[in-house]
Amino acid sequence: MFLSVFDMFKVGIGPSSSHTMGPMVAAARFLDRLRAAPFTAQGLRGSLHGSLAFTGVGHATDRATVLGLAGFTPADYDAEKAEAALAGIRAEKRVCPEGLPPLAFDPEADLRFDFGPNLPGHANGMILMATDAEGDVILQETYYSVGGGFVLTEDELSAGKDTDEGAPVPYPFKSAAEMLEMAGKHGLSIADMKRANEVSRGGADQLDRGIARIWQVMNNCIDRGLEGDGILPGGLKVRRRAGAIHNQLQAERGRNLTAPHTINDWMSVYAMAVNEENAAGGQVVTAPTNGAAGVVPATIRYWLDHVPGASARQVPDFLLTAAAIGGLVKYNASISGAEAGCQAEVGSASAMASAGLCAVLGGTPAQIENAAEIALEHHLGMTCDPVKGLVQVPCIERNGLGAIKAVSAASLALRGDGTHLVPLDACIETMRQTGADMSEKYKETSLGGLAVNIPNC
Repeated sequence: MFLSVFDMFKVGIGPSSSHTMGPMVAAARFLDRLRAAPFTAQGLRGSLHGSLAFTGVGHATDRATVLGLAGFTPADYDAEKAEAALAGIRAEKRVCPEGLPPLAFDPEADLRFDFGPNLPGHANGMILMATDAEGDVILQETYYSVGGGFVLTEDELSAGKDTDEGAPVPYPFKSAAEMLEMAGKHGLSIADMKRANEVSRGGADQLDRGIARIWQVMNNCIDRGLEGDGILPGGLKVRRRAGAIHNQLQAERGRNLTAPHTINDWMSVYAMAVNEENAAGGQVVTAPTNGAAGVVPATIRYWLDHVPGASARQVPDFLLTAAAIGGLVKYNASISGAEAGCQAEVGSASAMASAGLCAVLGGTPAQIENAAEIALEHHLGMTCDPVKGLVQVPCIERNGLGAIKAVSAASLALRGDGTHLVPLDACIETMRQTGADMSEKYKETSLGGLAVNIPNC
């Protein structure tokens, strides 16, 4: 099993990796099929199902799908061009993707929200269709957005999770137990093994440049969020708070009246800055998802800004270690809130961040595995119940608490020798089982929890 660091950390746009980025990626894949088809389509239609329908408006799923059919992709998204394109599509009722003739498409009539049962493969399902001049369907594909911006066709999903067809990597592991055994056998760190696997696929230069860009985008996102102000879009009238809190914290620096627990506010404010940017539709990095995008960068920023001896030279080791843990969670359970609740998003992110922090603080592979397990264990059962379908409440603050848990878990793990009762593999399997047992109304549908108990929403 091989999941690249660039699978776990992808540059994209808010507010959701599964509900915004995924549908845009699916639309781009459908356009590629049309470009390769032996016929010429005249129009497009689509339908959104399950969680993509129930919380699609709040997550901008319809907007992302329309833009994807117009040729936009998350990695090179331009907000100003997108706004102009949307206005043109609504007025002209057609899209004009590169390499294809203009295609008839009326967003109001041709993109349908289906609030019936989920499609059989996953809670995040969508169907895209191409039509001829008479309006008959000549090409149809079902896509599933399975979390973190990953998209699979119906056939790909049916083929199973292990769809990696690349060349073998030097250190393949499908479980934490295999990972620890391999690290002990070869005398390597988790980051060393992950780096060797990445280099075997893409080369050292590509890896180094890619990781540098991932951290730059993460860090820039924090900085933008700390400077942001005003009301977040969507109708909840949630005010951005990260900037004001950050100003207070800076003003208090150096004063003897500051309480020790104020360090938690620094961790939280970095995470909140990211997730306020995400809620506003800004550029973020999936870590492993948009809804949980603040935990990993906040933990890195806390470490760099507040821990003596921290060095930006170690950021690659942090991200490689975190990606290794995230890959295990995704392969053996889920990182999708629509599939397993928020334990799969912020819980996974906290485990990844805790492992990365433990690594750069000098933890052994056993201590790193312990740190990840502690962080994930204490998110088990967490539901996904976004108010009004928006990635704002409780998501923004939840990332802050996820970062705090990550730091606490790493610190606890470093106090021991790595020996502990609950293996990470058992914790991941417990998360999978808990997600399977969880009521659908707590899986990113906004049909339960806070989403139905907040007045006027």
